[in-house]
Amino acid sequence: MTILEKAIRYSTIYRVSGHILFWLVVFIVPQCPEGTSLRDMVINNAFYIFFYMLACYFVAYFIMPKFLKGENYGLVILYFIIGSYLISAFSRIMVVHVLEPLTRQPPFEKESIIEILTDIRKLVVVYFLQNFSLAWIFGFIKLVKDQYIIKQRTLLLEKEKTEAELNVLKAQLNPHFLFNTLNNIYSLSLVNSPVTSPSIAGLSEILDHVLYRCNGNFVPVSSEIKLLENYINLEKLRYDERLTVNFSYSVDEDHDIVPLLLLSIVENAFKHGAGEDIGRPEIDIELKLNAGNFYFKVSNTFEMEKNSERNEKIGLENIRKQLELVYPQNHKFKTYADESTFVTLLTITLFKPVKPEPHHEGKMSFS
Repeated sequence: MTILEKAIRYSTIYRVSGHILFWLVVFIVPQCPEGTSLRDMVINNAFYIFFYMLACYFVAYFIMPKFLKGENYGLVILYFIIGSYLISAFSRIMVVHVLEPLTRQPPFEKESIIEILTDIRKLVVVYFLQNFSLAWIFGFIKLVKDQYIIKQRTLLLEKEKTEAELNVLKAQLNPHFLFNTLNNIYSLSLVNSPVTSPSIAGLSEILDHVLYRCNGNFVPVSSEIKLLENYINLEKLRYDERLTVNFSYSVDEDHDIVPLLLLSIVENAFKHGAGEDIGRPEIDIELKLNAGNFYFKVSNTFEMEKNSERNEKIGLENIRKQLELVYPQNHKFKTYADESTFVTLLTITLFKPVKPEPHHEGKMSFS
């Protein structure tokens, strides 16, 4: 945080004390010639500070807001002319009829109020320039502060909006995954399959990850790899030797990634590849993470006639939305298909590396 940001933050949190500190600094600056007694200097400074405050708050809190809101500029200029005239005239009246009797030795001549109000030249050349010279600096400081606050508030609102949208997408994704997996276990239970209990245990481990380890916006890639391995093991329990699954990965340094993206892609591959009963389905999964460059490719066999609207599947649409929210300029996501194979390809430039871990790679193959 820069000194300017710290000052703005302080003046925002401690608004009254910030104004008091500002005017104390101005008060310390001498407002009268050298040789003036301490008593007269204090009185002079107090009077001039009062007039400065009138001009500053008039410009910063009345004129500038109206001007920035785009109100009738002619009317705003008229307000400024009338207000600056009244402030200048009032300050001249106070100097002649209050300040000078306190600080000057009589006798001396005093202008009448009528003479003061009609002496436009002196009001403009002396009092307007004197009183409003600080007003522009004060107004500029307030403008910078307001713009900074607006910018920070906008960033905060965008962050909260993004997090809310991500939470909605996750809430859509988790039931989608649970629905499919519970259907699988239900199918096993109907035939009293011996793999029903291992399936429930595998689902329990996956739920532990989804419910308790994915509460943040990011998780390590390594934990997502472990989740995929558990998911593949769970899915393999419900298929016989007709399904072939190949999963290979290579990671040089662990980085953070949005949770459940990879699981959604793989889950779609199982649902529309192995789940369509197309003979001898095959799913190939390849993951690489090198110097922050993430590469993830999933291909599965499928039947074109049964998957003409595949791009509209819930899981893939959620992925597209999450990627646009979190990695708007740092990712590529595409799907394509030929007569018998559907491919999902995701590449991301990842940031925020987590604690470095030793290089690891692995391979799973089921057939």
